[in-house]
Amino acid sequence: MKGLILCAGRGTRLHPFSYSQPKTLLPVANYPVLHFCIRKLREVGVHDIGIVIHPSQLQIPEYIGDGSQFQATITFIQQEKPLGIAHAVRLAKTFINDEPFILLLGDNLLMDSLHELARTFEQTQADGVVMLSEVERPQDYGIAQIAGGRIVSVEEKPKQPKSNLAVIGAYLFTSPLFDSIAMLRPSARAEYEITDAIQSMIERGYQIAHTVTYGKYSDVGTIQRWLEANRWMLSQEIGDHYVVGEECVVHNCEITGPVLVGNRCRIENCKIGPYVSIQDGVQLSNCAWIEDSILLENSSLHDIDWPITQSVFGRSSYLAGTHVYDKGVLLLSDKSSIIIPSEKKRDEL
Repeated sequence: MKGLILCAGRGTRLHPFSYSQPKTLLPVANYPVLHFCIRKLREVGVHDIGIVIHPSQLQIPEYIGDGSQFQATITFIQQEKPLGIAHAVRLAKTFINDEPFILLLGDNLLMDSLHELARTFEQTQADGVVMLSEVERPQDYGIAQIAGGRIVSVEEKPKQPKSNLAVIGAYLFTSPLFDSIAMLRPSARAEYEITDAIQSMIERGYQIAHTVTYGKYSDVGTIQRWLEANRWMLSQEIGDHYVVGEECVVHNCEITGPVLVGNRCRIENCKIGPYVSIQDGVQLSNCAWIEDSILLENSSLHDIDWPITQSVFGRSSYLAGTHVYDKGVLLLSDKSSIIIPSEKKRDEL
């Protein structure tokens, strides 16, 4: 069995952070989202993995390398135009080479493992297995209708949903999927939809089984969902503890987990946590309180006497200043700086 991860999306809703790096490399609990996708595949014994990227996303091959850090073999497949999930899968046909394969979206995080997906495939001998989850607003999702233990229809964002079971971005397919994709026409949004390909398989008489997950999941497609994913992934990875990396200096700080600190950080006179991810090389001093936030590599915060929450600080960003807000929410892009004058200096101005 092979694995296929789709990473070619542009990530416009994650600007400004996805300007400088692909959204699948944005960190959750200090690891790129793509890292967790590969890890999920390796947990179920998949080691031959294809990754679909846009030609401009050179940082992804630089990070992944040959795959040896994951004990995997990686093949990169290019998708030059964003024409949908099914189009990206079609480009991987030669790589898949008629083998069953697990398909993941590179910006999706799943709390549950893929073992149930693989087990269902083995037990049912189905032609495909789709992971589903109950949702509150089925009108916003691709929704599956279930009968007799199998999926009998899939509809994208239905006005009158036939269930509340949504397709959430983890699938297992066999080679007939490619014939269905070859027959697709673009949808109203000019993309080749994977839900349409699944529906085509059903109409052609192929059996599509399903699993239902009750664990958390998220597509890390907006700033708020990024922060939300960081919260539950921190809880899953380290509980209510805090972990400090190598070559760090932490002095006179109050830390409430979960908090994850990378390597070569210097943190002095700060209150931090819960739900904070701090990447390598971050410098913090005299910060009243940082919670529910993500600090990317080499960011610096100094002399902040107001609480910061639900914020993201880009790589090598800089923030300094006092007496401004009761509570602040900030999104600082890479290499940006905000220096707030002291109260005395503002009076002089």
